[in-house]
This record gives sequence, C-alpha cells and structure tokens, in this order.
Amino acid sequence: MRTRTQLTLAAAISCAGLLAAVGIGRGGDDGAPSSTLAPPKGPYVALGDSYTAGPKIPGQHAQPAGCDRSDRNYPALVAAELGLAAAEFRDMSCSGATMADLFAPQSTDHGTNPAQLSALSASTRLVTLGIGGNDIGFSSLIKSCVTSGVLYQLETRIGDAAANEAPCRERHTSVGSDEVELKIKAAGGRLSDVLGDIKRRAPEARTYVVGYPAILPDKGADCERAMGLAPGDVGFLRQKEQQLNAMLRDAAEAAGAVYVDTYAPSAGHDACAEAGTRWVEPLMPSAPAAPVHPNERGERGMAQAVLRAAGFSD
Repeated sequence: MRTRTQLTLAAAISCAGLLAAVGIGRGGDDGAPSSTLAPPKGPYVALGDSYTAGPKIPGQHAQPAGCDRSDRNYPALVAAELGLAAAEFRDMSCSGATMADLFAPQSTDHGTNPAQLSALSASTRLVTLGIGGNDIGFSSLIKSCVTSGVLYQLETRIGDAAANEAPCRERHTSVGSDEVELKIKAAGGRLSDVLGDIKRRAPEARTYVVGYPAILPDKGADCERAMGLAPGDVGFLRQKEQQLNAMLRDAAEAAGAVYVDTYAPSAGHDACAEAGTRWVEPLMPSAPAAPVHPNERGERGMAQAVLRAAGFSD
C-alpha cells in the first residue's frame, strides 16, 4: 500500500487542535498444490507493495531508496530461512506499487524501480506476490475514514444525537452501490493477468499470493484513540480488507497458485492492539514502521505464514 508522501502526509489531519498522523505453489493439472513435490527454494523473486517492502523498518539500504525496502521484510526473512545466496534472491517490492508497476518501471521520490516482473526468468523457482491494496485505493480510503472519524468524535463530544457511527461507510455506499467492492472486483481481473504473466515468464516457479494481515480489530470501540475512526467504520474497513483478501485467494486458486493467509495468524495483533503484540502500527507508530503498515514483528509473522504455506515449517 502507499506510504511516505501518499500515506504519511495525506493522513496528517488537524481538527480543532487535534492532530492525528495517519500507503503454494503450482499444483497438478487441477490447480491443487502438489504434496509430492519437494518445496522450492531458489532462485526466489519477491514482488509486491509496501506491505511487502517494509517501509521505515531498519535497515533501509536497498535501491532505489524511494521503494522504502527493508532488509527485515518478509521476503528477506524467507530467503534467510531458506539459506539462499545473494544471487538466488531478488526483492523487487516497492512502496506504492500497483499491479501496473509489475509490468512497467515505477517512479518514486528517490529513484525508479524496474518493472518488477522483469526479475523473473525460466530459472526462477519461487515467487511471492503481495499486491492489490493500492489498486483499490485502500490508503486513500483510510484517510477518508479518519477524516470522518475526527468529525464524528467532535460531534459526539458536543452531544450531537444525529452523529453517524459509520459516516465513511455511508459516503462510499451512498449511490446505491459499494464503490470499494467494485474496485476490488476490477482488481481481480488485473491480478489474473499478472499471475498469467508470472507463469509465462517463470514456468517452473511455484507462486504464493500473500494476503494482508489484520489491520483492525473486531470491535470498533477499541480503535477510537489509535486510529481515529468512528466505531461503525472500523467494521466497514475490516470488511473491505477481508473482501480484498478473498479476491486475492480466489485469483490465486484459479491460476494454480497458492494463497498465503496472513489475516488469521495476525488476529488480535492489529493496529489497535497493545504495542508489544501488534503486527501493524497505528496512525502514530510506536515502533519503526510506516503508519498503518506492518512493523518488524508483523513482517516476521508474514514470513512464517509463507514458510508454512511452502512446507518449510509446521
């Protein structure tokens, strides 16, 4: 998802003196994973957006600098666990990436990232792909909901009985259709094209589509301070993330890839959980990470989910 200027600056909201700083492998002919094949190791290529890249998690030394790619993100942790040499691992992930940036170079504030798919070849044996949040404008959606949440909190403080507990949901469904759901469906078609291209470029690779971890908890009231959201909009955003993950899963299975569920293992470790347990940081991070993005603990959890899906851990 988008980060740095797109998420951090766009999410800085001031209202009446209140400031809140807000971007398994291929199986047999039936598409099912094959349990008879040994798990693949390398060469390994990682593709994805900022949830893959790990913005602001030390150390940030990769090029281009504008991708905000950490050497402790989940691809780096997976590669280390597999004992891959530097020549066997390419991390192409970049903050702000959409599916279009998989096919073409992506300009950042500090340099240009090559088309991510260009790293694939006939020798590639393992691919992870974490993408989709920017294609549906999820960071902009969070910004919109935080703005609504600040206004909601002001209204409730002055005793406005008409305060809407889900103002952001109402805004995005007011025309009779759910505009976010429509974007998710459109992104599903693009993802199918991406997965087809991966298979063409790397026919012997096993591809793992990595879903997004839980950003928000089950109860909206738990997020008022950490995320500045109206209670009903916590559920709305959680539902949109689950729909996004469902699209990723369906597209992966249809293409003969495997969906890696990071949502279930991250339940209870969302951005509104205690600082010592959460995988995703809130609007004002307490650990090195971009706002509303995984911290190092989250990247480790995602790495473990990938390794389990690939058959390298229980």
